[in-house]
Amino acid sequence: MAALSLATARVPAYGRHGSLAQGSQKCARTIPSVFQAGRRAHRAGGDRRSFQRISAQAPTDVGLPPEFKTAIDAFVTENSVVAFIKGTKEMPQCGFSNTVVQILNTTGVPYTTVNILENDMLRSGMKAYSSWPTFPQIYIGGEFFGGCDIMIEAYTKGELNEALEAALNA
Repeated sequence: MAALSLATARVPAYGRHGSLAQGSQKCARTIPSVFQAGRRAHRAGGDRRSFQRISAQAPTDVGLPPEFKTAIDAFVTENSVVAFIKGTKEMPQCGFSNTVVQILNTTGVPYTTVNILENDMLRSGMKAYSSWPTFPQIYIGGEFFGGCDIMIEAYTKGELNEALEAALNA
């Protein structure tokens, strides 16, 4: 199973009211970004709380760092079925995530999960990446498939198995 890891990203620093801070070099902070089970990203020289404060202040419409988009593109392409969920497949931490895990377990296909609760930047970045405001987010064959409601509907209509077979045979 491939781990999702991103290179160190340079992200803009935001002031108290969400506006971009003025200055040249002081305008960006380096955040080591590694997103995988059991690891958390921290701001260089800071603690977890300071990283979360920076992430929470960044407006979502700024756009994704190119490194983030490239890493996510590669990750969802390398893995036939990926579910960005709250928790893990062994322990979902939300009813919707649990429903998606149960559906995927029922199909018997191999799939990868990414716990979006482990990193605020990942969580907000995935919302911008997919243009989908909620989790879980499921990718099949490198393409965004939908959330829990779409998974339920596709499963009950038999369309999910078709999409999974196409992705696994590609």
